[in-house]
Amino acid sequence: MRIEVKGRNVTVDEELRARAERRFEKVERQVSTLARLELELYEERNPSIRDSQVAEGTLYLKGVTLRARDASEDLGRSINLVADELARQVKRHRDKRRGRRQAREAPPAAPAP
Repeated sequence: MRIEVKGRNVTVDEELRARAERRFEKVERQVSTLARLELELYEERNPSIRDSQVAEGTLYLKGVTLRARDASEDLGRSINLVADELARQVKRHRDKRRGRRQAREAPPAAPAP
C-alpha cells in the first residue's frame, strides 16, 4: 500500500510521516499492495473550534473508495482516530465481500415438497 501524507497549512515532518505509516500498518495488512492511501493533515483557522487539528484519510481500493475524517486537539490523535475508522471500514468491506462470495458458492436450497 502506498501512503501519501499531505499537509495543508501544516508542515509534515519525518516524525509525523513515520507516525502515520506506523498507525496504518494494521490497514496495510488487510488490503492489497495496489491500494493507495491519501492522508491530508490540516489545521482549522477558526479560534472558536476547539478540535482544530484535522486528519482526512482516503483509501482507494479496487472498486471502492473509503473515507474517514476526524478532528482533535492533537494532530497525532487525529491520525490515530482516522486509522481506527479506516480499519473498521476495511474490515466491514472485507466481510461483505466474503459474505457475497460464500452466498454465490453455496448450492441453492431444494424446495420443500
